[in-house]
Amino acid sequence: MGKRKPLSTLVWEDLSEKIASGALQPGAQLPTEAELCAEYEVSRTVVREAIARLRSAGQVIPQQGRGMFVSEAPVQATFQIPEEELQTLAETIALLELRLSVEVEAAGLCAERRTDAEAQSIAVLMDEVDSAHADPSVVLIHYDYDFHLHIAKAARNGFMLAFLEYLRPLIVPRHQLGQIVSAELKDSYYARIHDEHQRIVAAIVAGDPQAARDAMRAHLLNSLERMKALGAAVGVRSDRSPDLEAARALFSGLSKPGAA
Repeated sequence: MGKRKPLSTLVWEDLSEKIASGALQPGAQLPTEAELCAEYEVSRTVVREAIARLRSAGQVIPQQGRGMFVSEAPVQATFQIPEEELQTLAETIALLELRLSVEVEAAGLCAERRTDAEAQSIAVLMDEVDSAHADPSVVLIHYDYDFHLHIAKAARNGFMLAFLEYLRPLIVPRHQLGQIVSAELKDSYYARIHDEHQRIVAAIVAGDPQAARDAMRAHLLNSLERMKALGAAVGVRSDRSPDLEAARALFSGLSKPGAA
């Protein structure tokens, strides 16, 4: 008599089949924990274990404040990513974590210190960036980096702006948007990013530092989760950060204090 599978495995297998068959479409929101518990007649612990397996495989992605969603990435993403980009994926994820720690505070300072003209300029740039809706195969994942730099500039902290400018060539050119979003889902993806941007801008315009920090944190965490899901889908662990020497080498171009 064969060994019975754990309940979490049975739930994971059924959800995986629904995703593979299209019963759960890319971009679709998963039922809540309570709904899944009722559907499968299992505990929350079982459901959480099943969702964790889906997430570790890059099949689902959490969105801050909204829930868990089926990945929008194209099928067989592994074969669409150049080898050199695969090799830097863990480094890119680590850099996004670093960027998160700086940009959240930059958004708060921007809300405190921006002029009315700067707030208007940020809003105008947001509309320009978000209106393109280009094919994901020809767009970089971090296509909105100029928008983020404008926010950092209005924070009036030169170190923050200079640091983010330094990170730009290390982060922006590395990955295409088409690696995480299929062409048929681009409009809903762009609409969601625009909504995240609008929340940031609204807080800046209102002069609400905490709301600006919260909105920027949610936006960047969502971006980070999409990159982690890409990494999981192609077998790159999100916690496989570059070692200390590699990190030091990456930042070797930064001027040392007192240097000419």
